[in-house]
Amino acid sequence: MALDPKIRINLDRSVVLLVEQNSQAMDALTAMFRGFGVRKQFKAATGAEAMHIIKAQELDLIVVDAHMPDMDGYDLVRWLRREGPDNARFTPVIMLTGHAARSMVEKSRDSGANFVVSRPFTPEILLQRVFWVAKDERQMVVAEGYVGPDRRFKNMGPPLGVKGRRKD
Repeated sequence: MALDPKIRINLDRSVVLLVEQNSQAMDALTAMFRGFGVRKQFKAATGAEAMHIIKAQELDLIVVDAHMPDMDGYDLVRWLRREGPDNARFTPVIMLTGHAARSMVEKSRDSGANFVVSRPFTPEILLQRVFWVAKDERQMVVAEGYVGPDRRFKNMGPPLGVKGRRKD
């Protein structure tokens, strides 16, 4: 599905945290977000670094790798949603994973991530997901066993311009 050329979102003033342990993948993410117009980017290679930045900076978006050396992305998102600073608890999170298995998507969802993007992905796919998160109007839910975006979606069929969805 191609980006709608009529959609305009200015990311120039956005503040994004990129959490990625692989330096080459971090370079690629940094270049993609620079290409999207994001000027202010923070980078972290570990969960501990990310937690420090989250506590110190006001962020508009967090993009986190599911697998990191000290803690996985799921634990980082769970911490953010349950114990993170009040001004950051509901910051949108895009989880990056190399495995799009249903169990990984469910684990990301259950940790409180807003969206999952599986590798490999193109800049266009990532930008589509950033736009989707920016337009997402779901309420945040705070419950005993879950904190994050409301997981219920209205079933309105496949997105416009798409013939159908994969069974998996």
